[in-house]
Amino acid sequence: MEPFKVHILGCGSALPTLKHFPSAQVVEVRGKLFLVDCGEGTQIQLRRSRLRFTKISAVFISHLHGDHCFGLMGMLSTFGLLGRTARLTVYAPGELAVLMRQQMAAFCHDFDYEVDFREVDTTVQQVIYEDRSLTIETIPLDHRVKCCGYLFREKPTMAHIRRDMADFYKVPVSQFNNIKAGADWTTEDGEVVPNSRLTMAAEEPRAYAYCSDTRYIPTLYERLKGVTTLYHESTYGEDNRLLADKYYHSTARDAAMVARDAGVKQLLLGHYSQRYEDEEVLLNEAKEVFPNSLLTSESGVYDV
Repeated sequence: MEPFKVHILGCGSALPTLKHFPSAQVVEVRGKLFLVDCGEGTQIQLRRSRLRFTKISAVFISHLHGDHCFGLMGMLSTFGLLGRTARLTVYAPGELAVLMRQQMAAFCHDFDYEVDFREVDTTVQQVIYEDRSLTIETIPLDHRVKCCGYLFREKPTMAHIRRDMADFYKVPVSQFNNIKAGADWTTEDGEVVPNSRLTMAAEEPRAYAYCSDTRYIPTLYERLKGVTTLYHESTYGEDNRLLADKYYHSTARDAAMVARDAGVKQLLLGHYSQRYEDEEVLLNEAKEVFPNSLLTSESGVYDV
């Protein structure tokens, strides 16, 4: 299967610590790289990950809290210093474009590349990016400011040709696309060869959902049907339930309930409060509800 991976650059919450960087990750899909959130230190983490700066084609910012966007200006400047010429598209709540244009006018007015800001509506779920193999949708979340997550979905692919059978029945290569699309094949002797004998089923499309920051939304799972891997913020444990409610964050148990109800295959936990020196307590709480829960960590790479 083609690569579909999540590279964690930062999985801490508001305060950078010696253990965790603020939120940032790269979603790698079929050779394309998409940056999701850009907290302080993101470009350092990109260098450590050995992901190529120049291959990032778009940035997706969930909301205007510093731990999710303070690294963006520095990274844009670095792109300019590296001689980037390819356009970079930034998807974010509209207020970010105003702030970034002011900073760019002051510090980065001679770029050789274009920064294209696209405002996202955080209140609706809609496709904001599409190419031949992928769509990316917004996921409305419930935080103290306008906030949305992002859902990366592979498009279904056609069936695979069984080359041994195609050769046996002397199917010309010019007919392969028709057969992949479901056509049968008729030999020179008039024998109809059913499509099922000539093809193998395509892999199930995969999907990755990024949900940070948000308080628990009982109906969120309905938006995540068909998701393979879910990253959901788990800032607190149940010992800090009052803080989670106050600051519109989720506990690890909340994240696990969303994963369970959505029927995902695996849950990635992140956005840990600095209060926890050992996040195993969060993992244990999540596993009580959803056993296939994982703690993310900087430099961790997870298959979707």
